[in-house]
Formats: sequence, structure tokens, C-alpha cells
Amino acid sequence: MSGFSYNRLGVALGALVLVGIGVGTGVVIGQRSDGAGAPAADGAGGRKPLYYYDPMYPDRKFDKPGPSPFMDMPLVAKYADEGGGAGAASGGLRIDPALTQNLGVRYATARMGTLGGDLNATAVIDYNQRDVAIVQSRADGFVQRVYDRAPGDVVAAGAPLVDLLVPSWGGAQTEYLAVRRTGDARLIQAARQRLVLMGMSDSLIASVERSGRPHSTITITSPIAGAIRTLAVRSGMSVPQGAALAEISGLSTVWLNAAIPEALAEQLRVGQSVEATLSAFPSERFTGRLTALLPEVSGDSRTLTGRIEMANRGGRLRPGMFGRIVFGGATTPALLVPSEAVIRTGQRDIVMLALPEGRYQPALVRVGRESGGQTEILAGLGAGERVIASGQFLIDSEASLSGVEARPIDGAAPPAASLPKPTAKMEPGR
Repeated sequence: MSGFSYNRLGVALGALVLVGIGVGTGVVIGQRSDGAGAPAADGAGGRKPLYYYDPMYPDRKFDKPGPSPFMDMPLVAKYADEGGGAGAASGGLRIDPALTQNLGVRYATARMGTLGGDLNATAVIDYNQRDVAIVQSRADGFVQRVYDRAPGDVVAAGAPLVDLLVPSWGGAQTEYLAVRRTGDARLIQAARQRLVLMGMSDSLIASVERSGRPHSTITITSPIAGAIRTLAVRSGMSVPQGAALAEISGLSTVWLNAAIPEALAEQLRVGQSVEATLSAFPSERFTGRLTALLPEVSGDSRTLTGRIEMANRGGRLRPGMFGRIVFGGATTPALLVPSEAVIRTGQRDIVMLALPEGRYQPALVRVGRESGGQTEILAGLGAGERVIASGQFLIDSEASLSGVEARPIDGAAPPAASLPKPTAKMEPGR
């Protein structure tokens, strides 16, 4: 009886040991099978990561989790619905709405509107280069007097400039007076013509005829009223025939040379009216006319020169004065966004699109004119699309780090007015 009991107890203990071994083995096997199979979903909800990265080096991607090779921290998983990878390329970057609210992000809608036609530019007054007189010597002579003239002096038309002694003219005039006393009309006419060919003016010859004496010293006067730009003679000098004695620029009209950005040159037309304000007369408005757009563009400022001709009543407008001009351009319709919404990198212009469900995507645009805080969009956006007007730089940086590609210019949505109307689809079997 007792032996039987001992045998039964041994069998029971052996069975328990076998069951324990089996259970333990099953647990271990289960754990190994979980680790040896396909990687388990990371995080709640069964989402699978696209890749793993170090937040300090977001451009380096890893296929498996583990410690970062750069920093003492674990790698972070990047999911398809968080931006980056294929999901980001098609759906943009997703940002928590609470975060955008804390950043103070403001939005604007691309809309059709009118862009102001007035264009402003800086300008400087210059001499009218078409109103210039060059005073020359018509014969070899000697300077006897310059009338205390100097460059910069303003003279009237007919004002004396130089007294010039011309010995050759004195002898020719003496012969002419002798021929006149003969009374032979043919000889008189030939002698007079010789004086004209020598360079004497009709007024000088008439003076010789009236006085009956030769005039070897002549006074050269200014042909126009204006400012003496150059004066190349002094008392006692000898001058050859054809030498330039003085250069005089007229002041009845002046040029206003305006530096016009090359992007705005197409809006200007020769002949249009221009208003100008000058620093010397801030309370007055002056009017002029655009006479020319010079063909050369400045390489440094990327501007071309617009030439405006203005009347100079009373000689108040002086070369070198600084001012601003306003061109009255035509008001034209355009697709507009706030100028602050455009990110200009120097190589391209982009805006940050605000997509549904809190997603964002950069979009390439081609910009045009700018006026009153509004910028014209020539391509890359459609009317009605929402863009970020404030805070877009932070979101654009995050989009760049996450690998979100910018929408190309030809991928823009068409304006609302040009969208095709929906048509009813025929169901199969009808």
C-alpha cells in the first residue's frame, strides 16, 4: 500500500516536470518566432515606419532602429503620414494645427485683382545734350581778352567771350576796301566773297563797309544762352584755325535721367507724361515727357535709363539735383498674393501652399510686378489657392529637412474661371 502510493507520487511529479518543461519551451519558442519573423509594427495603430533618422542629422536615413552613430541617442522613426518619402512628395508636409497656431501662421488666398499702374524711380537732372554750342576759331589768331569768363558761368545769348586778333583778316579787309573804291561791281562782289570764304561773318563785313576801316580784332560771342562747360583760352594765347575756344550748354530745357528697373521697362512708352518731385523743391510738382529709353542696362543695379525732357523756366532746375519720378502706367488685372508670401532665394521664387487636412507644400512660382504690398503671379498658382503669408520660412525649412519636393510651375491648378464644368458619367449598362 505504501509502495503503491510512493510510485503514484513519483509518476505525478514526473508529469509535472514534463509539463513545466514543455510550457517553458513553448514560451521560449514563441518569443524566438516573434523576433525571427517580419518586423513588428512600430507604435500604436500598426503604422510601419518609412525609415529611421537622427534628428540632428535628418538627411541621413537608416533601415533599422538602433542607437545613432552620431549622437548618444536612439534613432527616430519617420512615418508616411508625417512628411518625407513618397507620402511627402504626393501629400506635402503635415504639421499639428496647434503648432501652427502657436507660430502665428497667417494665410492668404491668391485672387484676381488690379495692380496699380504708377511706377516710381529715382532720377538726377542733367544738361540737355542736344542743346550744346561749340565756339571755334575760324582763323589763326592771338587771344587779347577773355572778359573774366570761367567754366560754370551762365551767359546770355550774344554775350562776349573772347577778343581775338587775326592779322590775316586785317590785310584782306584792307584789299576789299580798296576794291570798293574802284566802283567795279564784279570785282567788289569777288572781293567780298573772298572775305566770306576766309570765315568772316556777314555782320563783320557789314561793319567794315560802314566804318571804312579794317577790323583785325574781333569779338567772339556766345551763340546761345546757357552755362559755360569748358573755356580753353586765356589772355596772350595763340590759337590755330578750328581750335575749340568754349563749350556752352543751354539751360532752357534739361534732362531728368531716371534709373528704371529692367522688369518695369516694358510698361513704359516713349512720349508719356511724367511727374517729378525734387529734393530742392519738395512742395512742388514738375511735369515732363519721356523722350527715350536708353538701350544699355546697368550691370550692377539692373536698371536702364529713362530720359525725361523738362522745361526749365527761370533756370531753377540745375544739373545734379536729385529727385523722384512717377510714371502714370495703366492699371491691369493680375493674379495677386501678398508680397510677404513670396520666398525669394535668388535662384527661384516659391510660396508655401496650405493644403487640406493641415498639410503644406512649397510651390515654384514666376513673379511679375509688385505694387502696394501685392505681387503679381505670372505662373505657378491658380486663383483660389491658399498660401501662407506669415511664418512660411519655418515651414519651408521643415519641408526641406523632410524631403518634400516643391510643386513645379506647370503643376499649378488652373484659375477657377478656366476650370471645366463637371459632366455626368454614364453608369455601366445604361
